[in-house]
Amino acid sequence: MTNSIFFQDQAFVPVGVDAGLSASDGATVLRVIKPEDNMEPDVATYARLAGSDFHDGTIEVDVSARLMHWADVDCRGFIGFVFRASEDDDRFEGFYVRPRNGRSCTEPQRRIHTMQYFSYPGYTFAYFRERGIADYEAKADIEMDEWIHLKAEICGASAKFYVDDMETPALVVPEMFAGAGARGGVGLYVDNGTDGLFRNLRVTCAD
Repeated sequence: MTNSIFFQDQAFVPVGVDAGLSASDGATVLRVIKPEDNMEPDVATYARLAGSDFHDGTIEVDVSARLMHWADVDCRGFIGFVFRASEDDDRFEGFYVRPRNGRSCTEPQRRIHTMQYFSYPGYTFAYFRERGIADYEAKADIEMDEWIHLKAEICGASAKFYVDDMETPALVVPEMFAGAGARGGVGLYVDNGTDGLFRNLRVTCAD
């Protein structure tokens, strides 16, 4: 079943964030901000779609990231979504992009880290970087303060992630860390320094 989410008709539960309706380009969007006093990365900071229960299927959403006035050089516009989140938000799978690492970034090492899969708890970007694991990140031709279309196809333990109009996935994860049987909520995610806007959320459940 496909659900197109009109934000003014849906309830979102803030999890470690401030979230509320806003207007952008004449449309109603959801604005999500992570408070400045919580600078721990890759934790439960998202607006959870109330009543969502997702296992296999497709998640699509348009996102736009701006920087908060207090953001520093390490704030890269982190924005994306989580899925299969447990009821108490202590476990979930996640995918986000770093638009500040996109086409205008002049640092080659940052550009290879434009998109990220992670699995909470335990398997964060820091875990992968410390062990030299590069399989869960990829490049993307994106930019700050522009609308970016994100898509995930989830089946069992595997996930394919797309950005904008890609026909071939930019990132493939054959074995997600939470395993094939995990299921749970969907949430709209931001991290340090991001003023995040979301629109056109579509959740297609295959089971």
